[in-house]
Amino acid sequence: MIKIPTVARDVFDVSGAGDTVISAYTLARARKATPLEAAHISNCAAGIVVGKVGVAVTTSGELTKQVRKETVN
Repeated sequence: MIKIPTVARDVFDVSGAGDTVISAYTLARARKATPLEAAHISNCAAGIVVGKVGVAVTTSGELTKQVRKETVN
């Protein structure tokens, strides 16, 4: 079993978070990420959108910044 650590966040709205996870995971796998890498990327993407009010999206810039931040820590 592999455990992926979580990061505490202020959550404003979880609408669409599941869709974000599925789409980010699928895109990462299509771009040849391993299942573990894809899970990390999709977790970062969901973390971004739940921090916004309403059904929200993340940009590639926001996602890249978050993935790099969480990879360093």
